[in-house]
Amino acid sequence: MVPVPRFLSLPDYNRQLLTLCEEDADREHYRYTETIEERFQEDVKNCHPLPTVQFDLTLRIPITTNKWGKFYLNKGMHEYSVSPKHAGSKVNLILTSALVIVQDENDHEIVRHRRLYGDTKQQQMDWLPYLKQLSLRPRALKYTGIYDLMPPTMKAYLEGCSHTEVGRVLKTLAELTNRTGFESAVNTVNQALCYDAKDADSLENLYRRLYSNVPELPPMPLHPGIPKMKQMSAHLITYDALLKGKGGAAHA
Repeated sequence: MVPVPRFLSLPDYNRQLLTLCEEDADREHYRYTETIEERFQEDVKNCHPLPTVQFDLTLRIPITTNKWGKFYLNKGMHEYSVSPKHAGSKVNLILTSALVIVQDENDHEIVRHRRLYGDTKQQQMDWLPYLKQLSLRPRALKYTGIYDLMPPTMKAYLEGCSHTEVGRVLKTLAELTNRTGFESAVNTVNQALCYDAKDADSLENLYRRLYSNVPELPPMPLHPGIPKMKQMSAHLITYDALLKGKGGAAHA
């Protein structure tokens, strides 16, 4: 075709082309005094019936994952994730023009990815199974290769959390990823770093603020006669001095 078409999904583009062909079928044939649709119906009468068994256009290959539960295609240029549970194990791949479907040895689907093309290094990563696995064993977080694959902001956030809170935070990140994707979880973590919020409850609240359709209310307008007050900052040292002066040091 001229010019060369550009599209994101080959199946969707093929359906679009089929619709255009059907719309064009009412045009008169360039050689015969009939429409293209009439010539097509004449051809259909002389065609053999289609096979009853659907022709499989997929490629099926076995492959072994690495210690991080990943595998490579296209001479190591394209990286795909499976899950930490299937690290170093054999899996079966079903390759279509648009998808890479990963199955276990019993042909049960584990995960599916959009198929990558091109001669540059690319990655398709599904973080959900990795975050779920890490939330079950949070103390081993830094000793896994998965930790090194995390975005720098997420690693910095987890390093600032207490040991007792890391498991809850990882579980919350898995839940956020399951709802709206890993990118939304990363954005929530970035906001939490700005507010220095280092607990799972704060992550949940920030997520609702970012991704729930709750309008942010503007500041309440004040009457012109009301004087503007300076913001007061709390100084606990002043309260300590007050308690000591009142004989409350023993109760502080």
